[in-house]
Amino acid sequence: MSTPAPSELIFVYNADSGLFNTMADAAHKVFAPETYSCNLCQVTYGWLTERRAWRDFIAALDVPCTFLHRDEMRRRWPTLDIGLPAVLRVDGGTPEVCINAEQLNACADIDALTSLVRSRCLGG
Repeated sequence: MSTPAPSELIFVYNADSGLFNTMADAAHKVFAPETYSCNLCQVTYGWLTERRAWRDFIAALDVPCTFLHRDEMRRRWPTLDIGLPAVLRVDGGTPEVCINAEQLNACADIDALTSLVRSRCLGG
């Protein structure tokens, strides 16, 4: 029996929102990628733009996807204490981690990440 589709997937970056933070993150990825703390950003984005393969994967999913930064997640769920980056699966309004920080940080590329999303979040 397969797992029912979630009502939403939420991808949470280990970075804060805002123009200044975005520019600082882009510079960090270029000048010190080995110390950059958000592998979700590293794998899915080039210097400033989302990678086409990732954008196409998300567009093809039959599940609504939301992308939040660390500060946005904390405002939305102030009591949710999880390691980041992470992917949350929402069923009935309550988010649950389907991909934790350790699993995300082990992804070397988009193929590994999409495989992980399919197996851990979508049950396929």
